[in-house]
Amino acid sequence: MELDVGTGHARVIGAEHDDAVDPAYYPEPQIRTFTGPDGRDIHAHIYPPHHPGCVAPGDELPPYVVWAHGGPTARAPLVLDLEIAYFTSRGIGIAEVDYGGSTGYGRAYRERLREQWGVVDVEDCAAVALALADEGTADRDRLAVRGGSAGGWTAAASLTTTDVYACGTIKYPILDLTGWGTGETHDFESQYLESLIGPLAEVPARYAERSPATHADRLTVPFLLLQGLDDVICPPVQCERFLARLGDRPVPHAYLAFEGEGHGFRRAETMVRALEAELSLYAQVFGLNPPDVPTLELDT
Repeated sequence: MELDVGTGHARVIGAEHDDAVDPAYYPEPQIRTFTGPDGRDIHAHIYPPHHPGCVAPGDELPPYVVWAHGGPTARAPLVLDLEIAYFTSRGIGIAEVDYGGSTGYGRAYRERLREQWGVVDVEDCAAVALALADEGTADRDRLAVRGGSAGGWTAAASLTTTDVYACGTIKYPILDLTGWGTGETHDFESQYLESLIGPLAEVPARYAERSPATHADRLTVPFLLLQGLDDVICPPVQCERFLARLGDRPVPHAYLAFEGEGHGFRRAETMVRALEAELSLYAQVFGLNPPDVPTLELDT
């Protein structure tokens, strides 16, 4: 209630509501700090699998998906996220990693990413994934990585430069820095790479070397690529270039491109399709059998 003490007028500004999902299915986050390369701290939110009517069989360890946030100098907000609940209620743990460069942990932490994008973020995500496996929280053979936009870059870079993950989901990503930094995005972010990678005029080779598109031929694990066809920030040409460089290598994958969608999906039917496709990928790779989920057809 809001009360105006001068007039005595009161009005309701908040009221009880009906939860879209039974709160019994909500995951309980754990705020964790892990140790990364060179002993540096890595902050993360860990969401173990949770379902009120199910328990894991025997001593089986669950699969975990590392979520890399966008930005990249943003952070993973500690809020109720029903996308996380979608996976945790189906036996898949989520690790949201605030890799070096994330906002909210001081200037030194954020500046770790200066000229180190594609290195520090990849290392920190891998360190958290492996730490969860080493401590017996996650199944080492069933780790995945997922991200959108700048997080899609980190996911793609992780899949092409490490052997940590069994599969991954890449959403509306940055994949080719040379193109993205020279006209393939809007003016607002066109110079962002000058600090994240380095001045293009001085280190042009670094732009190619860091780009996942350059290393598409290193991919060996299944992946899902999701893209909006109207995306002007991370245009579909980046995905098309990435897939072209993958060539005819027998890597199971799917590319879902959505008409009328831009940078971040807005339509309910798109979000449902994308989530179900992602779950199907994990089900196929991790050996799960979720009910009522359409099977994602993977090209090889």
